[in-house]
Amino acid sequence: MALLALLIRLRALVALFVVFGFFAVLAPNFLSLGSMLIMAKHIAIIAVLGIGMTYVILTGGIDLSVGSIAGLSGMVAGALILNGLTVAPLGWVIYPSVPLVLLIALALGGLIGLANGVLVTRFGVAPFIATLGMLYVARGAGLLLSNGTTFPNLVGSADYGNQGFPLLGASRVLGVPLPVLIVVALALAAALVAARTPFGRHVYAVGGNARAALLSGVRVARVKIAVYVISGICAALVGLIVASDLVSAHPASGETFELSAIAAVVLGGASLAGGRGTIGGTIIGACVIGTLGDGMVMMGVSEFWQMVIKGTVIVAAVVLDQLQGRFVGTKD
Repeated sequence: MALLALLIRLRALVALFVVFGFFAVLAPNFLSLGSMLIMAKHIAIIAVLGIGMTYVILTGGIDLSVGSIAGLSGMVAGALILNGLTVAPLGWVIYPSVPLVLLIALALGGLIGLANGVLVTRFGVAPFIATLGMLYVARGAGLLLSNGTTFPNLVGSADYGNQGFPLLGASRVLGVPLPVLIVVALALAAALVAARTPFGRHVYAVGGNARAALLSGVRVARVKIAVYVISGICAALVGLIVASDLVSAHPASGETFELSAIAAVVLGGASLAGGRGTIGGTIIGACVIGTLGDGMVMMGVSEFWQMVIKGTVIVAAVVLDQLQGRFVGTKD
């Protein structure tokens, strides 16, 4: 029983070793430097989403809108770079610099997260319903921006001073892709906040027992709103990284990203009931999901079978979460 409990607790690490070893043997060129760098970027995308999702799940919530927020943020960045911002009364067209474009897109993600948090806390809408509705709102807004078409060639123009957008997703520092360095810094900061700050303790308290947290002086509504804002900003950052890497923005970008993020969080040891989970576990879970996806592509596995296998992994992660609650306990 003790061995079973240990294996369940370390399930993400065990799964990572198994998946990595399997594809290292059977997938051609899996261990090549180029494949590793590409896979690291894909893992970084899942990890950034997972970091925001971890905070939401720790409070006992869920955020299904992150994929659509990612798609919308990329579309907003594409629209600003290609078409600029029209000041209607004066007829002026302003082309923001790339840093300002990034800030606008991130702020939009935060605002959508704020809307999710307000719906959940102030209006009593269930997190599943609130974020599902926002999934459609954000996806529809992205389609409206371009009438369903792609914003291509997002390199900017020297005349408008808005060049440099592709650097976010495609540049490297000492040979390491910038998105990987971003996720390392973000993960360290998120882990520090969760483990060492009053806000982090309040997040765990709300997920463990919201009523008890409220009675002990925790502003439960503010904490819940804050975690949805964090999730929205992380999702917007992912959308920017994807659009930058592809040098184009498509309104369908980010579809099913939310499933990968949830799978990474739960596989990493978080409880969907809230109150249990770590950023480190989520990063390992993201490595499992990213390695699994890229490995199947390298082996030529059908896209339909990939969906079946990923869905099975999500179900298995939830089952293991229930087993952890039974054999290991509700707290790490």
